[in-house]
Amino acid sequence: MFLTPLLVSASIFSIPAFLSSLTKETEAAGGKQNSQTLSVLAPARNIDPTPSVGGGDITLVQGQALLAEEGPSGTLSDIENAPPEATAISVYTVHKGDSLAGIAKMFNVTPNTIVWANDLKAGTIKEGVELVILPIAGVRYTVAKGDTLASLAKKYKADAQEIVQYNNLEDGIPLAVGTTIIIPDGEVAVPVVAKPSVKVGVNLYKGGSGPDLGGYYAWPVNGGVLTQGLHGYNGIDIGAPTGTGILAAAAGTVIIAKSGGGWNGGYGNYIVIQHSNGTQTLYGHASKVYVSPGQQVPQGATIGAVGRTGKATGPHLHFEVRGATNPFATGR
Repeated sequence: MFLTPLLVSASIFSIPAFLSSLTKETEAAGGKQNSQTLSVLAPARNIDPTPSVGGGDITLVQGQALLAEEGPSGTLSDIENAPPEATAISVYTVHKGDSLAGIAKMFNVTPNTIVWANDLKAGTIKEGVELVILPIAGVRYTVAKGDTLASLAKKYKADAQEIVQYNNLEDGIPLAVGTTIIIPDGEVAVPVVAKPSVKVGVNLYKGGSGPDLGGYYAWPVNGGVLTQGLHGYNGIDIGAPTGTGILAAAAGTVIIAKSGGGWNGGYGNYIVIQHSNGTQTLYGHASKVYVSPGQQVPQGATIGAVGRTGKATGPHLHFEVRGATNPFATGR
């Protein structure tokens, strides 16, 4: 039986969590900033369809992780059954009187997170429009003397143009020292602590993302080969010719089906499917989208066609698993 997204009075699709209950406490980050102590962004989440009112901006967790809670709550105490890592993507319908800043506060993300994921022009929103609250993973960084877009992009294995777009910067204008910016998909090297089995350079927000569900997911392309391992948010790239069929990795309900081009957070045309175990799969850079939000699809159904829309230098499928380990990180 498929899991149908729950539409509550605030017009939010709530994404249920299937992982164990977890409580976290926040504390302010301290100490000198370096590649080991930089704060890492974790995405938005909402596991409670009717949480109490609260909210705020990005929250420091244990001095390291930046946690953006999703939904009209905002405080960690409102989220009692949260997964260890926030992974869910949500959809919000704009109501009369809503403002971009107010919606961002509701979901405890920055306004730029919403602008970046929805290709909003001048931050303008209209009543009745559905906004994707797309979790953003990356690094929050305070600009130091000598920093440039190129140097930061290289240091944190990010994209200079994405830094510009996300932070509303202007090309060619030097970065102002002391300014705090977000580096989308920025990678921070994790030092070896106690356990020698921990690998230096592994980004904790890539690869894990939940339990290994074995053979729950099927290979999501007709043919294709793995061209890039884990990157972005627990995603991989599968190279295939333009027009190759994109397949539903598991049965579920389509909650997002973006077509018609656009940046869309770098995904271009993309699809998100909610599965009955609480996980989601995302299919990016499609040339065509064959499904619609609310549609239920069986495993193996053709939901789109491979393309190179959004942030893509060649035709391929960017495939993410949110809430569980990506089983195809080393191929199939």
